[in-house]
Amino acid sequence: MLPAQLGRAPRHLLVCERGHARHPRSRHAAHVRDHAYSCRVSFLIPECGLLPEVLKSAIADFGEYYLVRNLPIHELVAHEFIDAFVKKGSCYALTYKTKIDQDNTAALLPNGKLILSVDKDTYEELGLQGRPSRYSGKKVMRYIITVDLTDAGFHPESKKHNRVLWALKEKKPLEFDFLLAWYNTGAEGSTLMSYFSKNQIQALKPKITFSTLRDLQCPVLQSNDLQGKPEESCSTEELFEWLGAVLNQVSLDNKSSSFLSTYCCPEPNTVVEKAFLCTITGFIIPEKIIQLLEQLCCYFGEPKLAHWLTLTVHGFADSPVSWRESEHGFHKGGENLYNFVIFRNLDYWLHMAVGTHDDCPP
Repeated sequence: MLPAQLGRAPRHLLVCERGHARHPRSRHAAHVRDHAYSCRVSFLIPECGLLPEVLKSAIADFGEYYLVRNLPIHELVAHEFIDAFVKKGSCYALTYKTKIDQDNTAALLPNGKLILSVDKDTYEELGLQGRPSRYSGKKVMRYIITVDLTDAGFHPESKKHNRVLWALKEKKPLEFDFLLAWYNTGAEGSTLMSYFSKNQIQALKPKITFSTLRDLQCPVLQSNDLQGKPEESCSTEELFEWLGAVLNQVSLDNKSSSFLSTYCCPEPNTVVEKAFLCTITGFIIPEKIIQLLEQLCCYFGEPKLAHWLTLTVHGFADSPVSWRESEHGFHKGGENLYNFVIFRNLDYWLHMAVGTHDDCPP
């Protein structure tokens, strides 16, 4: 007999909402913008064998991101960096290959907030004001420190700035490998590559894979019915589970001889001759995802066989935050992801999913 703790499944939370991409109050772009750190983007288009050129261009426009090795974190609070990048666009930074439940980690949000998630010893050595981690347990072993780099009181001559700089540079120097990206709308000035030229910096491009799925069983959906109806349409939860199986290449055959999965496509369903799947992996910023989402909406500008398509975005499992500034923990999987189902009429469903150590998505 399994112990009680093994028999219980960890808590997961799935939030679903419905909207229209062209409604003036639609919040689809805001939800994307609020999720700062994404490592994988996938879109699935049923009844599609060849990707339109405009979508190919949108993918190619994802651009570069950077990996900077052994970067002292005090360089991110230097006013030269703040003035050149934080105040002139959206700057993203995330520690690379750190484990949120074991290591010290850091993230710079596009709103200028620097988030440090540190162990108890590091917190006490730094001497900066913070708060206990929500997921540390009864005995607090992890703390969260937030520094607003754009605060009016955080200027070069201020006590606040000097205190933070001294703590990170002299009292407890911290170094990390960082993923970095910067988005600005045509402003002149420095680039991350030139600014960090004295550091070990490497320009990287997202990895892109294409595949065609043949004879794919797809759920029948009705855009105005999240709950689904027996023999008429599938629910949003059934679609989300089916999509997880497809993206992970799980067979939908439900064969009795299979030892891996007995999952099958929910009913009612239909078989499509082919479906196009594209997956992009890397350090992907929200602005590029919003551009791709817009082009996917434009896909239905001309008549198409497909009734709907999907866009799925996975966040980094070890990011200190998930949506906005909400603290994120790993627990057993570190899940934080969202998915759009976009219909012909530009209605959409949005799924937002997190694991045990997360707040409810916005």
